[in-house]
Amino acid sequence: MESSNITRLRYKDKEIILIGTAHVSKNSVDEVRETIKNEQPDSVCIELDAQRFESISQKDKWSNTDLVQIIKSKRAGFLFANILLSNYQRKLAEQFGIESGQEMMEGIACAKEYGAELVLADRSIQITFNRIWRGCSLWEKAKLVFSILLSVVDDEEITEEDLENLKSEDMLGAALSEMGSAFKGVKRYLVDERDQYLAYKIKNAPGDKIVAVLGAAHIPGIKEELYKDQDIEKLEVIPPKSKVGKVVGWIIPISIVVLILATFIANPSSGWEQAKTWILWTGVLAALGTLLAGGHILSALTAFVAAPITTLHPLLAAGWFAGMTEAHFRKPKVEDFESLPKDLGSLKGLWHNKVTKILMVVVFANLGSSLGTWLGGLNVIGIFVQTFS
Repeated sequence: MESSNITRLRYKDKEIILIGTAHVSKNSVDEVRETIKNEQPDSVCIELDAQRFESISQKDKWSNTDLVQIIKSKRAGFLFANILLSNYQRKLAEQFGIESGQEMMEGIACAKEYGAELVLADRSIQITFNRIWRGCSLWEKAKLVFSILLSVVDDEEITEEDLENLKSEDMLGAALSEMGSAFKGVKRYLVDERDQYLAYKIKNAPGDKIVAVLGAAHIPGIKEELYKDQDIEKLEVIPPKSKVGKVVGWIIPISIVVLILATFIANPSSGWEQAKTWILWTGVLAALGTLLAGGHILSALTAFVAAPITTLHPLLAAGWFAGMTEAHFRKPKVEDFESLPKDLGSLKGLWHNKVTKILMVVVFANLGSSLGTWLGGLNVIGIFVQTFS
């Protein structure tokens, strides 16, 4: 009797076999190998993009990571979120004594072994993260960040039976329904859009028989999307920042400058008080964020100096300068990258590892300066009102 995790479909003249896996299940690894061996497909599609495929096939890639370049290209937050999400999956994999994503690696190995075309069927993870961030509300972003951080300290164990139950459609439907109510925006970009993308790649894979190795969460959606038309180019576009956001991003700093200048003209001492207030709120909170992340004292000083200026320019951020200073004085070594899996198992390790420390300096300094912008701005407005009342 065929496993319930395998779905057979016909699309035009093609036979498509979907294998629903749990990314940390040993049973899934065995099922992938057996299915590809028995079916001898023309193509094997796997739920990976080029970036994740490279990270799997090049185990030493971490040691060549240029964190300064990542900060300059504004990808520090993306990398930090990706590390934390990967860590959650890794902890589950360790619990069952297997390597995270091993079923995808098995699919890659079997495609080569049996002469099948390997198709990287998933959308770029960076495009997905960017579409989530641009498309979600501020509240959903806050909940998502909190959930990611919570995954670091979550040590709840699940059983192998729980993993297998998760692959059943009833359990899966309930899980997605719950996710949809809590993170409607996230589910749209993380699950629904990728269902469309994966379905397009699978049905357009070379040959008449295709095996696709997928996380079980995507099976129901792909079964529906397979027979629909997808606009693949639209799914790969990163939405531009809203015009309202751009305008607001410039209006706030311009307003602060105008208020301080107007106060200076009317009462120089009050103008100096406004300037001092702005410098202290933005600088001190950015420096405090840096220190909370475990940053070097010179990184905190950099954040203090940069924040009053960068908060008045929407295209700059105090965290970038603090992070680059941190990377200069505490440059990560190869062992820092190699010890990431172990260090991410605890909050102490998260703060100890130089890689995550640099990324946290960027994130925390930016959060501090953002908070300082609002509090400092309120004080500037208060002094302005007092001066002209």
